[in-house]
Amino acid sequence: MKLRDKKPALILIDVQKGFLDESYWGGNRNNKEAEKLSGEILEAWRSLNLPIFHIRHSSTNLQSKLHESDPGFEFNDYVLPQNNESIITKNVNSAFIGTDLKEKLDFQKLDTLVILGITTNHCVSTTARMAENFGFETYVISDATAAFDRVGIHGEKYEAELVHLMALANLSEEFATILNTEELLRKL
Repeated sequence: MKLRDKKPALILIDVQKGFLDESYWGGNRNNKEAEKLSGEILEAWRSLNLPIFHIRHSSTNLQSKLHESDPGFEFNDYVLPQNNESIITKNVNSAFIGTDLKEKLDFQKLDTLVILGITTNHCVSTTARMAENFGFETYVISDATAAFDRVGIHGEKYEAELVHLMALANLSEEFATILNTEELLRKL
């Protein structure tokens, strides 16, 4: 059975221009092609007429690159929504909290989600965990997600690639199936 037969919903998490400012988020971002790959996946979804949900983060911090007053709030050019595609705005890490995402998915009887976006260890991870907890069959696309360097609890620095891989490892098998873009498109 092809993945498309399950009528999977594509959930694009926070693929916004604000994440192009690497230094603001901790620097050294991995997967610099994540937005481009997200755009390729989005085009495949559109060609198959499958459901699409664009999630964007609206920070309550006036100084944030994701505050609605900042140009960074806008969607990345690779994934600009089209007229018939749902746009959901959130204020926290999970795309399910304070939004109508679950109601929209339930209304359309969708139970399979493919999640991509930024950042792997924050909003992608939180949304994927909640998706699985709600009973959705969940996939996360490893090369269409990205992370930044992080500072640990003792001041140590963790490289973005390690942060990304650990976030995926924590999701794998318990919360989501991890695929890369090529694997996803082959299964689609």
